[in-house]
Amino acid sequence: MAVLIDTSVLVAFAFQRDAHHEQASRALQNLRQQVRIVAAPVLNELFYVTMVRINYPSAVQVFARTWTAFQIQPLLDSDMARMQAIMLQYQDAAFDFADVAIMALAERLNITQVYTFDRRDFSIFRPRHCDYLELLPLISD
Repeated sequence: MAVLIDTSVLVAFAFQRDAHHEQASRALQNLRQQVRIVAAPVLNELFYVTMVRINYPSAVQVFARTWTAFQIQPLLDSDMARMQAIMLQYQDAAFDFADVAIMALAERLNITQVYTFDRRDFSIFRPRHCDYLELLPLISD
């Protein structure tokens, strides 16, 4: 089974001081047998966050580890058309670009599980291929 990984999980995994670091580490460890897909725009977001939080050399290291450990899924023209439709449909919610890319990929690849700590956008979105996206890992208090 394939799963999509959002920036928030990758950031939490990369930064030991992140509040969700342990959860992200356990989740990614438990997914070793799954096809772990990262939308190409997530790489840009991850690189930028790492560069701002730490520095450029660290961003390069995180990028290198990410693109070799996960399947990076590029966006097709059909994905971008679907992204535009989602952005227009939910424009009042002002979805994040990387999240919309994940939504479009979930539909195209028929994936129902998204690993994210950023629940807002994904909780509002109603995909075409299922009733809702299952958001994991479950966030503990």
